[in-house]
Amino acid sequence: MIKFVDVTKVYDNNTLALKSVNLTIEKGDFAFLVGSSGAGKSTIIKMLFKEIDPTQGKLIFNNTDVTNLKKSQIPFYRRKIGVIFQDFKLIPTLNVYENVAFALRVTGGTTKDIKKKVPIALSLVGLSSKFKSFPNELSGGEQQRVSIARAIVNNPTVLIADEPTGNLDPETAMGIMDTLITINKSGTTILMATHAKDIVDSMRKRVIAIESGTIIRDEIRGTYDDN
Repeated sequence: MIKFVDVTKVYDNNTLALKSVNLTIEKGDFAFLVGSSGAGKSTIIKMLFKEIDPTQGKLIFNNTDVTNLKKSQIPFYRRKIGVIFQDFKLIPTLNVYENVAFALRVTGGTTKDIKKKVPIALSLVGLSSKFKSFPNELSGGEQQRVSIARAIVNNPTVLIADEPTGNLDPETAMGIMDTLITINKSGTTILMATHAKDIVDSMRKRVIAIESGTIIRDEIRGTYDDN
């Protein structure tokens, strides 16, 4: 589904962020992307979401060379990808229902689509009863669940989670992971960048470790550290 082919990224300030990265993520995978700050995790995520392009190499998504997409094609490409952020990025003036519906509206979803899909997404993350609440009325875990619902409401084929448990206590974080596992079991491919060693070690999913822009380890049932 996702393939990085000899991808190198050098930023304008001459920082080498990725060096000849080759990586394949299959449909239905659940993979952790681990490494220290500055290792290259964010660059991979930004590249997947087409915020930046490789300096060299190719990014293939469902047999399409994303590197060569026209500007007009990028919004359609992004509909296939859901993104969850550490800081939630909810709109404070919109309630839960409206925050999730917003993701459909910006991609041209109809009122009929919104009425059908938003309740399903909220039910999946266990927030059906909170649909009228505003972000400042929710706990951190509930806000993250809203961001997950927003990310999946378009039925993306890939879900990218960028430190989704970083601001949460351990119990709440594991609840979020249970939700992500459920989503993955429905067929959605998940790539999660994280520093949460306890979560990675307990779940024993695929672990892709990156250091100084190079993938140094890729294990099917891995741990955070190489041991």
